[in-house]
Amino acid sequence: MNTRYSRQELFEPIGEEGQKKIGQAHVLIIGAGALGSASAEMLARSGVGRLTIVDRDILDWSNLQRQQLYTEQDVHDQLPKAVAAKRRLSEVNSMIEVETFTADVTAENAEELVRGKTLIVDATDNIETRLLMNDAALKAGIPFFMGAVVASYGLTFTIGMGDRPCLHCLLDKLPPQTLTCDTAGVISPIIQVVAANQVTNVFKYLVGEKVDHRLKSFDLWTGDQAAIDVTSLRRPNCPSCSDTANYPFLSRENQTKTAVLCGRDTVQLTLSRDRGVELKPLAESIRPIVSDLISNVHLVACQFDGHRIVLFRDGRMLVHGTKDIVKAKTVAAKLLG
Repeated sequence: MNTRYSRQELFEPIGEEGQKKIGQAHVLIIGAGALGSASAEMLARSGVGRLTIVDRDILDWSNLQRQQLYTEQDVHDQLPKAVAAKRRLSEVNSMIEVETFTADVTAENAEELVRGKTLIVDATDNIETRLLMNDAALKAGIPFFMGAVVASYGLTFTIGMGDRPCLHCLLDKLPPQTLTCDTAGVISPIIQVVAANQVTNVFKYLVGEKVDHRLKSFDLWTGDQAAIDVTSLRRPNCPSCSDTANYPFLSRENQTKTAVLCGRDTVQLTLSRDRGVELKPLAESIRPIVSDLISNVHLVACQFDGHRIVLFRDGRMLVHGTKDIVKAKTVAAKLLG
């Protein structure tokens, strides 16, 4: 199999030396859904030496439209995405090491997951986990290749490269997340575009070439695209990336708090204080995919994914119909992004 990577080595910016560097890398992928599937397969086929993939979810039929690692049999078997991903990637390339975890990424385990990794690829479905990994990457001194998709729109940005802003710096500058794949849908081509941009920048970083530091966005349906230099948006006193950083999202108090309500088949989630909740825009964004919607100045309530959901203005969410905290957080991520 000594010709396995020959076509990649013929690409002059990589070459044989670059291929050796790719083979020595240990990449952490957070999320094994659409972006995670696409990035993981590209990295596995390219010969990245070690892949560690973390995902908390199990497979369902709606995943197969865009999550390329998985099959109908995986859904029939109700496999965790991490388990099915490892099996498929080991078939794709038996020469690399693939390690997977079926787990939620939290303030308690983030730093351990990052330890010893070369870089992090973002394939998450929610802003809270991105902020957590933003801080974990910055604290560890490794880059975080961010990516996001919804509908036909995608966005990429690399964090932790020189004097560039981090996600925390940009939090107030990015448009609010009022759409998710569960509210606006998603088409598979935009996933390939975003993953391709992420992985290309991973290659550049690994072989020592200059990484594109711009915030890039694409809308495949309209043909619109933009590349913005956001260097000036770095905050000199940012708690995550300044010289006096204290990495606030690695603190347990800034994570979504969970509690199973005594005597009730209900989980309460309390969103971190850095995530604002605007009830009226939320109600309008989720209206097409929920039923029995109630919206007033105090709360938004609805029926969604087999659960009664109540979200209060102070950031508390009640997920009725389960005592499983992981399940409740999965439902919340689908609804809120």
